[in-house]
Amino acid sequence: MERSGRLPGTFFFVIMIFSFLAPCGLKAEVKGPPVAYLDSIVEDEDEGKLSFPSFVWVDPITKEIYLIDARSRIIIYTSDFFPLFTLDKRNGIEAPLGLIVDKEGNLYVAQGPSKSNQRARISAFNACLKWERDIYITGFEGADSFTPYRLAIDKGGNICVAGNYSPKVIVINPQGHILDMISAKEEKGGERVNVKLNGVAVDKDGRLYLLSEEESHIYVYDNNRKFLFKFGQKGGSTGKLSRPRGFSVDSLNGKVYVVDYMRHTISVYDKEGKYLFEFGGLGWGPGWFQYPRDIYVDPMGRILVADTFNDRVQVFQPKE
Repeated sequence: MERSGRLPGTFFFVIMIFSFLAPCGLKAEVKGPPVAYLDSIVEDEDEGKLSFPSFVWVDPITKEIYLIDARSRIIIYTSDFFPLFTLDKRNGIEAPLGLIVDKEGNLYVAQGPSKSNQRARISAFNACLKWERDIYITGFEGADSFTPYRLAIDKGGNICVAGNYSPKVIVINPQGHILDMISAKEEKGGERVNVKLNGVAVDKDGRLYLLSEEESHIYVYDNNRKFLFKFGQKGGSTGKLSRPRGFSVDSLNGKVYVVDYMRHTISVYDKEGKYLFEFGGLGWGPGWFQYPRDIYVDPMGRILVADTFNDRVQVFQPKE
């Protein structure tokens, strides 16, 4: 095919802009996202490699970092990324999915079924990381298939439990007694139906956030669990969510960071649910992701991303 000697319209316009700016001594600047790569966590306490990390969380009091990887273990690091301790089968950790630590230092671990225990449960450990008891959530329709997946602690010290794609988030006290059940609804086929949920968080003001990967929405409730609003839009382009697998609320400014598993990106929203920007993309170098699955913003504002198929947790620092 013979090529035309004419410049495409968009390209011609860009050339004209640069031609105008250059004589004036001005430089065209392309701004990136307001986050900067800081470091990566890639090793355990034995200097072995991480294996497909799927969960990351930071204790707001001690600033210690908790990771879960594919070897069914919980690895605890200092705030400057030094590995301290590993919990595994020897400690009663067999199928960890998520965790939380309360103000007294007690650790609660959501565990799926395993060879030695076919029942999903929440395992409770004391502040010395010694197993104390298992909590089995029962007493409601669908309890037999409910697998605790993600945990959050509300301002009253109760545990909010999101199941693995369950239509309910269960609120229990530390002894395991059910206090409330929360669902999110969507209009489908002329009916209001419960959607499947797979994430939960509580912000500094006590607001409750529920994540639905299926709907690509985050549902927000006040501290009395009254629905306020939802945000997020399903799609495969910038400003939309394809497969949101995890999220975190920044305690400093209320921004919400959402991991998009299929787009390999992090989408960021303000506290009212307005889309702000995204960063990342498919890749292997610093600042790029390969099927990330979880995220947490620590008390210092650092952003930790479980970059699953790159076998690392990447750490970012906001530029602002």
